[in-house]
Amino acid sequence: MGNELLLAGSVLFIFSAVLLGYRLFGRAGLYCVSVVATVLANIEVLILVNAFGMEQTLGNVLFAATFLITDILSECEGKRAANRAVWLGLFASLFFLLLSQSWLLYLPSEGDWALGPIREIFSNTPRMLISSLAVYAISQMFDVWLYHRWWQFTEKRCGDRRRFLWLRNNGSTLISQFLNTFLFTAFAFYGTYDSGTLFSIFLSSYVIFIFTSLLDTPVLYLARKIGDRREKSAT
Repeated sequence: MGNELLLAGSVLFIFSAVLLGYRLFGRAGLYCVSVVATVLANIEVLILVNAFGMEQTLGNVLFAATFLITDILSECEGKRAANRAVWLGLFASLFFLLLSQSWLLYLPSEGDWALGPIREIFSNTPRMLISSLAVYAISQMFDVWLYHRWWQFTEKRCGDRRRFLWLRNNGSTLISQFLNTFLFTAFAFYGTYDSGTLFSIFLSSYVIFIFTSLLDTPVLYLARKIGDRREKSAT
């Protein structure tokens, strides 16, 4: 199975999980998916693959899902709920960073086979996770702020809070993802890869984010319908 097909399948699976989590559990489901996506993305980003003619790290789809989740929460549950998702992601990343590093302190028994590979993987994650913590906080908080700024702008222009969902979604996510991609590539990979590979990682990551941002717009409209039904059933 080609990498391209696997990436396309990941987008479908992860975005479907976001919708299903919201449909079944409301904002708690979105918080859960956001936390899992944040932690797993910081592991998956260690993997470098070739797809669509570009060299790229994995984890981009999972990171994109966290932006989708904050947009859904902003739209359906409010700014406070969206910011809470960001703080939960930061807490989960910090908890994972500290716990995973503690594993490396253990002395394995003679029959152990796992600690060696785990050390190889997680000895590289502190820089990734510290970079991710800083960049995640900056870009996600900026995304939530910008989403609501776009919302104020469109509501003022047309007098309707529900119109131009696609604009506030893409207008906030595409700008925030550019900031996220630039900062993370610089902080996490500078000195690890040559400048050509760094540019390739930045470009391929942002291209993927452009596509995932465009693809998540229909998902956001579906999520708003789910939110409307949940609100009606609660009254």
